Amino acid sequence: MNGGEREAPPGTEDALELVFAPLDQAGPGSDASTLAALAALQPIPDGGAIYDLGCGPGRQTLALARELGRPITAVDVNRTFLDRLIVRAENAGLGEAVTVREASMVAFDAAPQSIDLIWAEGAVYIVGVEAALKSWRPLLRPGGCVGFTELVWLTDSPPEPAAQFWRYAYPSMTGVVDTQLACVRQGYEVVATRALPADDWQAGYYQPLSRRIEALRPRAAAWPELAAVLAEIDDEMAVFNAHHGSFAYVFFLLRKAG
Repeated sequence: MNGGEREAPPGTEDALELVFAPLDQAGPGSDASTLAALAALQPIPDGGAIYDLGCGPGRQTLALARELGRPITAVDVNRTFLDRLIVRAENAGLGEAVTVREASMVAFDAAPQSIDLIWAEGAVYIVGVEAALKSWRPLLRPGGCVGFTELVWLTDSPPEPAAQFWRYAYPSMTGVVDTQLACVRQGYEVVATRALPADDWQAGYYQPLSRRIEALRPRAAAWPELAAVLAEIDDEMAVFNAHHGSFAYVFFLLRKAG
């Protein structure tokens, strides 16, 4: 599913592919935040597998592989992202450490109690927190860990422009405590939570995304689906710039209980 440079792309899925395919990351984050979250989860059990689920183009995959010095399997449904990650891993001298698998984050063919660490940045919303955690728990070894980021409210009374935008863009969005309770319900101990700083949205994500959008605007005039995608991203960035103190991506760092 490669957006490429076709003359007449058919729809929204292709428009999203065209926007995000060349970016180094497909959501907020940074190596510094990834490694700080990983440090908060230590000790990570040894002897099992490590998976990065919904890996996208793999910025955090490479950071984890460097830091842990262990093989890691990166899973995503998007082949374009996986192919880019293969190249990036080779260029970083991590080709032997990183394996890719084209699969869903809840159906990636791992054996029960075989995994030490599951990582998922900016992707759990696709299936839902509880559904993801429920599917992962049998795969984790005793003491196995999970680190994921989730978009959450930081206030019970968000500004109306932010509330209106996210009601449309992510209607199941909740708060930090509600997400922690969901983790506990699914059989996990919450080790720590860490909010991503504003710069993780701006420097690594919105700035390169803004450049990509400006390059694509001429094509959007004749492609309604692309125009709609660009408009929604513009709206998201405007909401973030005005109201980012009311919401954040937060790392939820977990250990399998029991």
